[in-house]
Amino acid sequence: MAYQVECVLPLQAELGECPLWSPEHQVLWLVDILAPAIHRFHPQSGECQSFPLTEEVGCIGLRAGGGIVAALRSGVWFLDEQGKIERKIADNPGEASKSRFNDGRVDPFGRFWCGSLWEPQDRNGGKLCCLDSQLNLTVVNDDVKISNGLAFSPDRRWMYHSDTPNAVLWRYPVDPTSGEVGARKAFKRFDSQQGGLPDGAAIDSEGYYWSAMFDGGRVVRIHPESAEIVDEIILPVRWPTMVAFGGEDLKTLYITSSREDRTEEELERYPLSGNVFAVRVEVAGMVEPLFRYHQR
Repeated sequence: MAYQVECVLPLQAELGECPLWSPEHQVLWLVDILAPAIHRFHPQSGECQSFPLTEEVGCIGLRAGGGIVAALRSGVWFLDEQGKIERKIADNPGEASKSRFNDGRVDPFGRFWCGSLWEPQDRNGGKLCCLDSQLNLTVVNDDVKISNGLAFSPDRRWMYHSDTPNAVLWRYPVDPTSGEVGARKAFKRFDSQQGGLPDGAAIDSEGYYWSAMFDGGRVVRIHPESAEIVDEIILPVRWPTMVAFGGEDLKTLYITSSREDRTEEELERYPLSGNVFAVRVEVAGMVEPLFRYHQR
């Protein structure tokens, strides 16, 4: 179907990422990894609050009881709702001088998942990590170059995870009761010359996986069984980074984008790069879970 794409926030972010809808406050949280900053956007009023940070912020989750859990370059931290540091929870398990956190989200079991990227890009030096309710950070996988696309199926049986430069979407089986994660298998491989690379993602209430195709100028909807692309949204920017379902009915798809390392010629061709877009879709998304933990 033909989609109407609207630029709703002219943020001009260097690397917009991790859009996250709060049903309670009807606001969209997102980050600019390289600014670095966290933003809180209220679509109805158009107001956007920005909370600067002192180091790159890869991804965030909202905490039960208020506040934010954030994966910064140095590790995982608790912040208040104004982006102020409360305390450090865990160190970056990688080599922080060459590895920073990137994509992540809270899973249906209340745990915070965060993946990292290996900046030299000469090997798979990134990691996929999980912060549990006891505030223990565990490395689940260390065979990834740029961790992206974390999302969980509505029945809690599957976890999806993409590796952008390696052009692959992985799928892990999940025990729907315990949350234990099994061994990954390749779910879909992409041709970088035909429509971009898999970046950030979200899953709708029917279990379809929506992926921002970096360098492809589109968002695609992927079937949960056949892995076929069944729909796409063409964008006015070439470098979309992640999507999130929001709005009162969770049928507004928000899309972040990047302008990092783009040439003047590229930015002249795609002047909206770095902005946030919204598209109305037919199938609703799901409410994002809150991070739940025991105080210590």
